[in-house]
This record gives sequence, C-alpha cells and structure tokens, in this order.
Amino acid sequence: MKFDVVIGLEVHVQIRTNTKMFCGCSNRYGAEPNTLVCPVCMGYPGVLPVPNKEGIRNTLLAGLMCECKIALYSKFDRKSYFYPDMPKNYQISQYDLPFCEDGKLVISGKGLSQELIATKTIGITRIHLEEDVAKSTHFKQYSGIDFNRAGVPLMEVVSEPDMTTPDEAYAYLTALKQIMQYADISDCDMEKGQMRCDVNISVKPSGSPTLNAKTEVKNLNSFKAIHKSLHYEIERQSDVLESKGHLVQQTRGWNDDIGETYIMRTKEDAADYRYFPEPDLMPIEISSDYLEELKKEVPETPGQRCARFIQEFSIPEYDASVLTSDKACADYFEQCIRFGSNPKKTSNWIMVELLRELSQSNKTFDKCPISPKDFAELILLITDNTINGKIAKTVFNDMFSSRKSASVIIDEKGLKQVTDTKEILEFVKRAIENNPIPVQQLKEGKASALNFLVGQVMKFSKGKANPQLASEMIKKESS
Repeated sequence: MKFDVVIGLEVHVQIRTNTKMFCGCSNRYGAEPNTLVCPVCMGYPGVLPVPNKEGIRNTLLAGLMCECKIALYSKFDRKSYFYPDMPKNYQISQYDLPFCEDGKLVISGKGLSQELIATKTIGITRIHLEEDVAKSTHFKQYSGIDFNRAGVPLMEVVSEPDMTTPDEAYAYLTALKQIMQYADISDCDMEKGQMRCDVNISVKPSGSPTLNAKTEVKNLNSFKAIHKSLHYEIERQSDVLESKGHLVQQTRGWNDDIGETYIMRTKEDAADYRYFPEPDLMPIEISSDYLEELKKEVPETPGQRCARFIQEFSIPEYDASVLTSDKACADYFEQCIRFGSNPKKTSNWIMVELLRELSQSNKTFDKCPISPKDFAELILLITDNTINGKIAKTVFNDMFSSRKSASVIIDEKGLKQVTDTKEILEFVKRAIENNPIPVQQLKEGKASALNFLVGQVMKFSKGKANPQLASEMIKKESS
C-alpha cells in the first residue's frame, strides 16, 4: 500500500532583545540558574506586565521577511496550563489575533540526505509572540527548574501542512533559520534552546481525501533529530495502517539514543487551554506609518543575496548558495572582496579550506582566527604569484593556528615563490638529467610525464618554484 505524508512544523524562535518580554530582567544565556528573575517573570501576585517594544518589532520584521500579512490590531491572550516550568500557571501568548498571518517561505537545494529538492513554496499560517517558559533539567532522581528563561520573548512560526518529506522539512527549517539570522532577530542556536521545533505528521493512503489523526513529536533538539523522527513516524504510522490499525491524535517524544518516538499523552485541543484575552495588557495597534518605516528596514534575504553574489561577483550559483547559507560566512566573503581579493579564488578558499578548519576546530566566523583583511592578503599573494597553491595551504594552516598574517609567515619561513628563470632553469636541468625515461615519454606525448617532471622541480625547489614557469621550461629544454 502506498501512503501520502503530510507534515507541518511549529517552530519556536527566541528573539534577541536586551530584556525579557514583559519585565526588565536581562535576556541573556548562560547566567547562574535563577539569577535573572523578578516578581513579574516569577508570577508574583499584584505585579503587572509591560510589553517589550523591541520584541514586537522583531516579530513584525520576521513577518515581513516571510511575506506575511501584518495585523494593525492585535492582542495578547492567556493560555492556561499547569506545569512546573510555568510560574504563573498560564502563559501570555496570542490566540485569535496574532501579529502575522498568511505568509510563505520558498525552499530548494538539498535536504539532509543530499537529495535535490524541487523549488517549492511552503505556506506560513501565522507568527505569534509569546513568553518562553522556564528550562527543565531532568536528573536521575530529581528535576531542576531554571527560571532565567521564563519570560524571554518567543515567536512561534506555524507552517501550513505543505511538506511531504523529511528533506523538505529540513530545507524549510534551514531557510527559516537563515531568515532569522539575516534579520538579526535570533542566533537560532538550538544547543542554547534559541530555536526549537515541534513536528506534526500524518500519514494517509495515497490519494485519500481524508487526513488521519496527526502525531505531534516533541523533544527535538537538532535538525538531524527532526529528520530522523519524521522517517521513524512515517514508518510507524504506515505500519499501523497496513495492519488495519487506527491512528489516534497524540503527543510523542523523541528518544535520540534509540532512534524512536514514544507516547507522552493524547493531544490537547485549544479548548483545553481556556484561552481568553490577557486582562493586564491593552490590545496592540500598529500604525500604518510605523509599518511603512519598518518595511524600509527589511534586510536582504538569503535568496536575494545569493542572486546578487552571482551577478555582482560572477561566481557560480553553487558557490553563492554555499556562501549565503550562513550570514556570517556571506559577510566574511564580502569583507574579503572589499580588500581586493579575487571573488572566485576567495570563494574557493573559504568553501574548501576555511569552512573545513572552522568545522574541525568547532569555531564560528565570529571566532575565526583569520581576519577578512588577512585572508584577502593571502588570496592576493596567490594571485600575484608571490606564493603557489601548495605553499599557500601551508601558510593558511599557520595563519589559522598562529593568527599571524600571510606576509609575516612567508618572510619568517622564507616561503616566497621562486620566479627567477635562471634559478628555476637549474632545477629543470637537474630534473631532466636525473629522469631520462620520463623525458623520453614526454617527447612521445605522455602528459603524465610532464606532471612527474614538474613534481621533481618542485621537490628540488622545496615547493617554491613557480609550477607554470617550470612546465614551460621543461617542454623547451626537453624538445
């Protein structure tokens, strides 16, 4: 039996602000537990919330980046539930009048399985603003609660159920993360809980107009875990239907160690939360003038920047898509170009050498030991034949570990490329004299023989000879 898969995602994104959503406590990760709290975010009786303007602004900006309709009239609501991570026993959220509705996000490229994804538009139902809950940490015999996170401004981005494969879900999350980073709305660091996702998935017989009950999967802390959980749920739900079983709406958790979902509870409906308008906050009215001003602040999207890189710097589409997939990487590339380095050579060295070293050392671009200015200098030294490609890799590795500039390393180690034809000629004559068989093969037209002889010249010169000059001189001297 064949099945159709229907996937929708609810993505929570913490907004980067100085203070929490409804109080003056610092919005900062990594502080000692329960030190960034006050009577407001701890839900003490008699205190009143005050909305954070920057949190609202960034939510509207996210909506504009996702081509949403922005509500000029909105309000906050109380979502009631009882759980240790919610100090007030209700959450200030939004229900029927969210800030942003009816948006879209275009996905393409490759998923986690490296399969190409056809360009597709994923609908965004709504983006609403709420306060985050405290962080629960579960130990062997007890659980701990850190209320530093309680009250942090949190957006919920709800997609339409337009995705049909785990790879499409992965591409959607990647595109959404890029947008949030490009607009400086959030760092979206999943390890810090700044981006969290709940997966809604339903499987039905192929062609059936009726959807089966959906399953919501929680406790997903990485894009890879989301991808794996979707594969598991597709298989699990398909097996239930093939065995003539009945799917029920439920919430399941994800156990990454064994690669399986497990049942947590049957799914609540909106009525279970007893939503009603937040009595301590006035409705929010957005003026048309404010919205027009905000539209002027909407930054370049990743797709727009990719297209500009292709046109402005004449680099391939693949290069542009890799560079612009991370805002920090794209910024680094553009800064290098401003210092005069060749765009194509720069993109090659960033994609092959720099990204590899950053990954292996677990560093991000903001912690990169090579500045854009020094990186550009390295590319310029390669371009003007001061050093060849082989020596450049040695210099690059030293730059990454020592933080010294390329010119300093070259001077210290005497790595400047030999371009003096008289000096190279001595190496060429030595290579020809010591290798009569490859010389004869070269005369017979074997290209591999030329490569071998050039290699010998590079060996004698300790990698400093200009390989192009060496190649030309070998041809001339052996003819």
